[in-house]
Amino acid sequence: MTILPIYSVTPFTMLDFPDHTACIVWFSGCNMRCPYCHNPALVMGKGRGSVDQVMAFLEKRKGLLDGVVLTGGEASIYPGLPDFIRDVKAMGYEIKLDTNGLRPEIIGSFLEEGFLDYIALDYKAPPAKFEDVTGVDKYEDFAKTLSLLCGQDKVEFELRTTVHTSLMDEDDIAFIIKDLEKHGYKGTYYVQNYIADNDRPTLGMIEDQKRILDIDALPTPKGFKIDFRNF
Repeated sequence: MTILPIYSVTPFTMLDFPDHTACIVWFSGCNMRCPYCHNPALVMGKGRGSVDQVMAFLEKRKGLLDGVVLTGGEASIYPGLPDFIRDVKAMGYEIKLDTNGLRPEIIGSFLEEGFLDYIALDYKAPPAKFEDVTGVDKYEDFAKTLSLLCGQDKVEFELRTTVHTSLMDEDDIAFIIKDLEKHGYKGTYYVQNYIADNDRPTLGMIEDQKRILDIDALPTPKGFKIDFRNF
C-alpha cells in the first residue's frame, strides 16, 4: 500500500493547472524553510488524509476533472510518490507537479517515465541569497533541476519567484532574468509579490514588507515574458 503524508485536498480549481479542471492534493512536509511561508502547519505537520481517500475522491470525479495538482510542502521528497502517480494516471488524469527543485534525480526519473504533464518550478533566489530565503544551502541541486527542464521539450513548465523585499531586491530578480536567458528559457516567468495574511503567522514570523519590488527597474527579458502577480 502506498503511504503518503497527504494533508488535504482542494476539490476544484481552474487556476492552478493551465487549461485543465483539476483538484489539488496537498502534501505535508518540506525540505525548505522559507521564512515567508504561510503554511507552517502544513510544512511542519503530518498527514491527515489517506491515499485511499484521495483515490476514492478521484474515482467519483472521473469526467468532471481532468488534472491533479501535486503540491505542498514538497511532494517530491516522498518515496511513495511514483506509485501514487502511476495509479492516478491509470485513472486517466494528467499530473501537474509543483516543486522547489531540490530533487533533480527524482524530476529526471519522472520525466523519463512520462509521469508529468506540467511542472511549476519555484526559483526561490539567486545563489547569494538562496540559503537566506530557503533555509538550506542547496542552490546547486535547484540549478540541476533548472538545467534539466530547460534542456528538454517534452513537458511544459513554468518558473516563478515570490518576492519579499526584506529578503530580495531588484538586483536579485535581474540576476534570475539573466540566468533564465542563459538557459534559453522560453516560457513565462511569474514574479509574485508577497502578500501578508495577518490571520496566519508565517514560518519565520517575518514582518510585512516596507516596500514592494520596483518592477519598472527590472530588465526586459530576451526570449521569454514576465507576468507580475499581486503588484
